[in-house]
Amino acid sequence: MPQTIVGLEVADLQQVLEGQPAFRARQIYEAVYRQRVVDLEQVTVLPVSLRKELASRLSLGLPKLAREYKSVDGTRRYLLELADRKTVETVLMPEETRDTICISSQVGCPVNCQFCLTALMGLERNLTAGEIAGQVLFVMQTHQLSTGIDRLNIVMMGMGEPLLNLPNVIKATRLLTDPQGIGLSPRRITLSTAGIVPKIVELGREPIRPKLAISLNASSEDQRRELMPITRKYSLKDLLDACKAYPLRPWEKLTFEYVLLRGVNDTDADARRVVKLLARLNAKVNLIALNPGPGIGFETPDAARVLAFQAIVKRSMPCFIRKPRGRDIFAACGQLRRQNPVVRIEKSE
Repeated sequence: MPQTIVGLEVADLQQVLEGQPAFRARQIYEAVYRQRVVDLEQVTVLPVSLRKELASRLSLGLPKLAREYKSVDGTRRYLLELADRKTVETVLMPEETRDTICISSQVGCPVNCQFCLTALMGLERNLTAGEIAGQVLFVMQTHQLSTGIDRLNIVMMGMGEPLLNLPNVIKATRLLTDPQGIGLSPRRITLSTAGIVPKIVELGREPIRPKLAISLNASSEDQRRELMPITRKYSLKDLLDACKAYPLRPWEKLTFEYVLLRGVNDTDADARRVVKLLARLNAKVNLIALNPGPGIGFETPDAARVLAFQAIVKRSMPCFIRKPRGRDIFAACGQLRRQNPVVRIEKSE
């Protein structure tokens, strides 16, 4: 992989700029992450000679747009090309009061959840810290978003299992939250995991980290093994023990995501078991009615069944129904697999 600037922290830049005054690294850092330049020539605080020298041996490292899809609900799905020609999916979900960017942490995913289209790809490789943060920079530049003005949320719920690429995810988080850089609050970044128990423990030790969301999706050990084979390695009991020990910050709750599958895990009995499983945790539950897709052998439950499930859980803890976004362009949760829906394709100007 070629050396890129996106993904480098100030200390990294100082090494790259060996022989230059230390303040040059800070100038480049702020230009890339705060001002969000798209070309080294735009870093006009640098001498022309230095700009040319850097451009001769480094690239900025932002992903390139391969395709863009626009949903009827305003959601945008971006297929972004990386330096080695591999591609990842990134989704922007605009709302009246906030914008949410769903980013990927791997090319593909190795976890093999049975209801997820991304799982059908397998794993191609991990993303670098720059490729993770670069997705956010790309969307912010494309839509002129600003952390100082707009309510911007980042969810690491795209392609990949973030905890299986933890060092790069944590470095990207530092870049995203640095007040001298992109400037997001850690409260606005959420990492979703299938439940890699040792890595949950490791994540909890990090001083700067996203909020944690756990993909539960089942109300019993046997059920979860069928739906999420990762449970054969990391049991539901071990996962919940790790959650009980997880060092929550004063403002933080654990989020448990639960994909509802018709006739599989959506009964009243399932809801009561979920309440029992999570009873001793400072937690909330997000319900997701299955987002359908080709090759997935499950069906979406009726709206009444989703509401009935929510009503039972809500008696004991906060429980929300996540509104599906971008289903018509395969941009919804669990649908990211480089699909080519029959919709109008719009290119950014």
